[in-house]
Order: sequence, then C-alpha cells, then structure tokens
Amino acid sequence: MPLTSAQKTISESDARFKVVAAGRRFGKSFLSLSLMAKVARYPYSQVWYVTTTYSAAKNIMWSYLKEKLQRFGWAKSFHEVALQANLVNGSVISLKGANNPDSLRGIGLNYLVMDEAAYLEERVWTEVLRPTLSDKQGGALFISSPSGRNWFYDLWIDGQEDDEEDWESWQFTTLEGGNVPPEEVEAARRNLDTRTFEQEYEAEFVTYTGLVYYGFDYRESVVDKDYDPDLPVMIGMDFNIDPMTATIFQEDENDGTLFLVDEIEIFGSNTDEMAEEILCRYPETYITVFPDPACVQSRTSAGGRTDLSILQSYGFKCKFRRKHPLIRDRINSVNSALCAADGTRRLLISKTCKRVINAFERHSYKKGTNLPEKGGESDLSHITDSVGYLVEYLYPINKQELGTAEIFGV
Repeated sequence: MPLTSAQKTISESDARFKVVAAGRRFGKSFLSLSLMAKVARYPYSQVWYVTTTYSAAKNIMWSYLKEKLQRFGWAKSFHEVALQANLVNGSVISLKGANNPDSLRGIGLNYLVMDEAAYLEERVWTEVLRPTLSDKQGGALFISSPSGRNWFYDLWIDGQEDDEEDWESWQFTTLEGGNVPPEEVEAARRNLDTRTFEQEYEAEFVTYTGLVYYGFDYRESVVDKDYDPDLPVMIGMDFNIDPMTATIFQEDENDGTLFLVDEIEIFGSNTDEMAEEILCRYPETYITVFPDPACVQSRTSAGGRTDLSILQSYGFKCKFRRKHPLIRDRINSVNSALCAADGTRRLLISKTCKRVINAFERHSYKKGTNLPEKGGESDLSHITDSVGYLVEYLYPINKQELGTAEIFGV
C-alpha cells in the first residue's frame, strides 16, 4: 500500500526532526513503519519505536512490523519478549514503552519514533531520548493526536519557525489522512463533544482551561423530570467516606435519552449505608450500579468485604471497567453526552439534582494542567466522578474490557 499524499509530504521532508499532529486513523502506524524502514535499510542501524507502554507498543506495532519485514525478506530473527527485530543487514528495530523512562538510556540511535508523543512525559524526550541521537546525529518522528498545549505543542511550534532548520511540523485532520470516509467522520461528530472532536479528528490543540463540563448549559440541560417507578434504575457510584455519592439515572424507552433524576450524598458513611438508602428510595426496582472500578479491591465498610461484594449482597447488578478509564476519557464522555459536536444532547438533568447542577456549573481545571480541581471543603469531584463512571461505560470514548457482576435476591 503506497503512502497517502499527506504521509508522502512528511516522508519526503529533509527535516531531521518531524512533528506531526494528526487526527485519528490518519495512518500513524503505517507512516511510522515506513520512516523506520527507510533508515533500517542502511546496515547496522539502530531504530526505536517508543509509545506510552510496553503493552501499547506490542499491540500497535509488533505484529505489523513482523509481517512487513517478513514480506520484504528483511527479517533475520525476532525476540518476542524484548520486541526486537533483527534484520539480515545487521540493523535492529526495537519497540519500547515510555512508562519506565530510565530503562531507555544507554544506546545510540539512528532513528526514533515517538508515537502518541503528546501523552508521554516531556522528560522522556529531553532527558532520556534526545541524548541517544547525538552520537549518530539521528533523526526523530514525533506523531500524535494533540493533548492540549503541552510539550508536544511546543515541538510543533518549533517546526513552524523559519529559523529552526532541523525541525518541520504538520497538522492533518482525519479526513486529510485519506483513510476514513467522510460519513464516518460525521458519525463521530454526532457522538463526540466539540472539544473532543476537534482534538481527535481535526488535530486541534485544544486548551483545557476554565470549566471541566463545558457541555452543560442550564437552559438546555436541565429539565422537569421525576423518577419513574415503572422504569429500571441505573446508578453511578463513587466510593468515599466523606461523602459516599451516587447519581441515579433512567433511560427514555423511546429515544434512549439518559435522565439524571436523583442524587445521593452521605457523609461519614460506607457502602452498606449507601446500599440501604438506595433500596429505601427505590424498592422493588431493577437496579444496575456502575461503580468506581476500585470496588473490586476497596473496602469502605467494616468486616473486610469489598465494596463490590457488598453491592452484590444487596442484589444489585454491577457493571464496571476492569481498570480505571483515563480521567480525560470520563470527562470527554460526559461532555459528549451533555452536548455532542452536532448539538445533540443525550444526557439531561432533573432540576431537583442541585448538587450535580452546581458541580457541572462550577467544576474547573487545576491551573496549568488538564486535571480537574480535587479536594477542599467544597470538593465537586466525587459527584461528577459518579456520573462519569456510568456515562463513560455507556458511551465510551475508548473501548476497554468490561466487567459484570450479578447476584439477584438477598
């Protein structure tokens, strides 16, 4: 398969350091492999592909790399554990995870790819990997969808400056990548909030300042809606002694709109007390709880029982991620449900849910970060976390392995 027009533009550049802000499905893996192979064809070259974790490197690139090298007759041997491909000309291509930066020291490289660079720590480049290119005057490709205006953005700016001869940068949308049809991009526009769509599909450097839940608009998001005893109940739950929080949802049977109809906050409490309060409010109702994934290990009640086992003992069906979704994925899912890029609102809030409304209107980002404020007497994060665990499960930005636990009757 040949390079697309956009990929060819990057490949043919003479810049030593190439920075690419690209939308989803741009073909980052294909471009990365093409540039690595371009260097590895020269004998005894050392080439590294580095991304967020060892597992991610293996999942994204390993099978793809082996298949291509074998097809072209370049492969001599593969080291499955080290994720190292040895070529017949003496070159070596290695895949690495950046979650242990100090393990990346000590070798001189001819070429380096930093995939999803915006999601790596800056010091992985400045302190660890930049020196590996010095001996051999090696080059590098930084390629990623943006994540705010962090160090990857600074590199991208360097590539835009005329006086930075070694650097060149590009910005390509998903459509410009040529691998995704327009109707698929439009489908994403309907399902994602504006900021997430702009970042993930239009490769915009969206800044995370101001309000966290910018998709919330009191005039559009708040409705006169009460609990309907004829409908099942879904509950998002965050475990914390001060307070234990739960947000109660019901889904419209006709169009699937999600209504947040009630909220529960109990201070100085535990999971048993929360479960009893839920059963008191919603007797003889089919209840599904979407808890914090920590429920498998955490214990907020006495007796050594996990929060999950307590919820099960009260007859609740529990659905949860096997590992925590990223904070930004939870937030993006909630914002997408509050208001998608095309204006669709899938999540509406009852005017009686004062605490949730207050949190949506006031919860802001910690200055200089893309993390929400947390802690303090008026901590707004617990109630919004409970919303996020449920909404992210139902409307995920990134697909993950799910967990389900179900016991009926007590």
